[in-house]
Amino acid sequence: MSVLSDPPSRRVLPLLVAAQFCGTSLWFAVNAVMGDLQRDLALAPGAVGSLTSAVQLGFIAGTLVFALLAVADRHAPRAVFLLCAVLGAACNAAAALWPAGALDLPTLWALRAATGFFLAGIYPVGMKIAAACYPQGLGRALGWLVGALVLGTASPHALRALGADLPWQPVMLAVSALALAGGAMVWFGVPTTPRSAGAGLQWRAFAAIGRDARLRASVLGYFGHMWELYTLWVLLPAILATRLAGAPLSFAAFAVIGAGALGCVGGGALVARLGGARVAAAQLGTSGVCCVLAPLALAAPDALFALWLAVWGISVAGDSPQFSALTATNAPREAVGSVLTLVNCIGFAISIVSIQLFVALAQRHDLALLLPALGLGPLLGLWALRPLLGGGAAVQRASPVASSRR
Repeated sequence: MSVLSDPPSRRVLPLLVAAQFCGTSLWFAVNAVMGDLQRDLALAPGAVGSLTSAVQLGFIAGTLVFALLAVADRHAPRAVFLLCAVLGAACNAAAALWPAGALDLPTLWALRAATGFFLAGIYPVGMKIAAACYPQGLGRALGWLVGALVLGTASPHALRALGADLPWQPVMLAVSALALAGGAMVWFGVPTTPRSAGAGLQWRAFAAIGRDARLRASVLGYFGHMWELYTLWVLLPAILATRLAGAPLSFAAFAVIGAGALGCVGGGALVARLGGARVAAAQLGTSGVCCVLAPLALAAPDALFALWLAVWGISVAGDSPQFSALTATNAPREAVGSVLTLVNCIGFAISIVSIQLFVALAQRHDLALLLPALGLGPLLGLWALRPLLGGGAAVQRASPVASSRR
C-alpha cells in the first residue's frame, strides 16, 4: 500500500502536526515551572539559562549522533519517533519522580540534556516522515510542522496556568503524558515509510557554504534568527512579570510563544506568491523592530504592551520554516541532509551563547536596556539575506525541503 497515493495519507499531516505538538512539549517543560523549582530547590535565578541550554546542547548532540549513524534511514522512522518520545518523556518525568530532597541542579541539568537528546528523534524525524509522505508541496506542510513545534514549546505554560494551584510535579508529568501520546499517534496512525540507504553525515558539506553565496545567505540569516528566538522565549516570563503574575502570566506566555505558529503557517501560505526569502526577511525585520521598540513598549499602556508582544511572538518564529526551506533549496542536492544537520547544530549552539549571555546580564541590568541587543541577530540576518532578495530568488523546490531539519 503506497502512502503517497492511498487516501489515508491525507490524514498523515494532521497526525504529524498533532504528534509534533505533543512531543515537542518536552522542550520548555522546566521553564514553565521555573519559579517553583527556584523555590523548592533553592536555584539561582540564572538557572533558567543553564537548564534551557542543557536541552539545546542535548539536541545538538542527538542531532549529530542520529545523523552520523543514519538512525532514521536505517530504522523505521515511526519506530524511532515512538522510542524517542518514550525515552524523552521518561527523562522529563524523572525530575518529578526523583526522591524528595535529592534532586539538585546537576541532576536536573543532566535530565534536561538527556531530554534534548531524545528530542532529536522527535522533531527532525517527524520532518522525515512528512517528506516521505508528501514529496510534493512540502513547503506549506513545513509551515504547519514548525508551527506545531512552536505551539508544543508553548504548551507547558498553558498546563502550568491550568494547574496553577498544583505543585510543579504534576505539570511535568502531564507534559510527559503529552509526549507519550504523540509517540502513540505516529506509531499507530502513520503508515510505514520507505527507508533509504543512509549515507550518514558528510562533513564536506561545510565547503558548500563557503562556495555558494546563496546558500551562505540563507545560513547566515538563520544564524541571526537563532540569536534571537530561544533567548526571547527564555526571557518572556521575566518580561511578562513586569505586568502579570501567577496563572495570567503563564497563559500570556503560552499565547505569545504559541502565536509563532500563526507566523509559521501564515508565512508558508504566502511563499508561493512572495517567495521564501521575502517572507523570511519580512518576519525577521519585524521581530528586529520589536527588539528595538522594547524600551518604549515596556513602559507603554497595557494594550500597546500586549500588541507588541503579540507581533513579536508571531514574527520571531514565523521565519523559521522558510530558513530551513531556503537552505535546503540552495544546498547541493547530494548533501542537503548534511548541510541542514550541520547548520542546525551551529544555530542551536548560537542560541546557547545568546541564552547564557542574556540571562546572566538580566540579573544585573534592566530588560529595557538588554532586549534591543537581541536585534543584532535580525539585523545581521537581513544583511546576509541580500543575495536572495532579488526577483524570483526565493522560490523553493519541493523535494530538497524534504530533508529539512534532519
